[in-house]
Amino acid sequence: MNKKRLLCLIVSCILMLCGCAGQRMMMGTGGTAGTYYAFGGILAQYMKNNTDYSVTAVSTAASKANIQSIGDGDYQMGFTQSDVMSYAWEGSKSFEKDGPCRDFRVMGALYAETVQLITMDDDIKSVYDLKGKSVSIGAPGSGVYFNAIDVLDAAGITLDDIYPQYQSFDDSKEALKDGQIDAAFIVAGAPTSAITELATTNGVDLIPVDGELREKIMNSCPYYAALQIPAGTYPGQDNDIETITIMATMIVDADLDEEVVYQLTKAIFDHTEEIAKEHAKGAELSPENATSVTSVPFHKGAARYFAEKGITVETYD
Repeated sequence: MNKKRLLCLIVSCILMLCGCAGQRMMMGTGGTAGTYYAFGGILAQYMKNNTDYSVTAVSTAASKANIQSIGDGDYQMGFTQSDVMSYAWEGSKSFEKDGPCRDFRVMGALYAETVQLITMDDDIKSVYDLKGKSVSIGAPGSGVYFNAIDVLDAAGITLDDIYPQYQSFDDSKEALKDGQIDAAFIVAGAPTSAITELATTNGVDLIPVDGELREKIMNSCPYYAALQIPAGTYPGQDNDIETITIMATMIVDADLDEEVVYQLTKAIFDHTEEIAKEHAKGAELSPENATSVTSVPFHKGAARYFAEKGITVETYD
């Protein structure tokens, strides 16, 4: 444990021993145009209202940055894609250079995070039509980047076959609107505000990831699952769109006290109906969905909560 993490742990223990209410915690989310940020703000409010802890949701560079910031002791919890947390635990893909990061534990999966490929180019009808096009594939090393690479690889498309652009959701939206790119990968819970805005103001098409292509992706990358974006999810979307998904997951600092994490977990999953009234993704919150991720162990505080619901999850000493 580095000195910074040790100091954070000591301060946390002192606050708890002193019975000090209002211990402040930071939650890493994502960019302001994505689902992490909006949903994170709501979850933070429920944690604050139903525990003695003041939780603040902050905009970040999302999955990998949140994992690293928890490891550095800057945040106590954060959002991450389920595939990215697997990379961190294993030291693969986006964590191959830095090596394994295991300073975090799972609190619970939150909702399905959808791989959405969008375009305003009428010539693009499938993933295979991306050859020769300018395509936003997310920031280098981000979760979106590796999702895009998985889809492109399965279609036999390399980065040399496209003009890759490394943009955020909001930048992708603006670049599509201005005709600077032809398509963009956005990985977030649907509906995603950036896509909704674009669909409302300019019109946008969602490209399916389906059939043999989808089967190939799921066979080679088992953390993906099939998902359908129902018609009407976005303005002007008349048909269901088949694609793939991973899970948006809340992780916490491994060193947080068991009782603290138990209370934070309870604050979310005991109030799912109320949260669903404030954000569409709240409808997916449940103990069953929360415990569907198995590649990384759960925090003992979260495990204790889910055990009370009759669900056993693995933890890690």
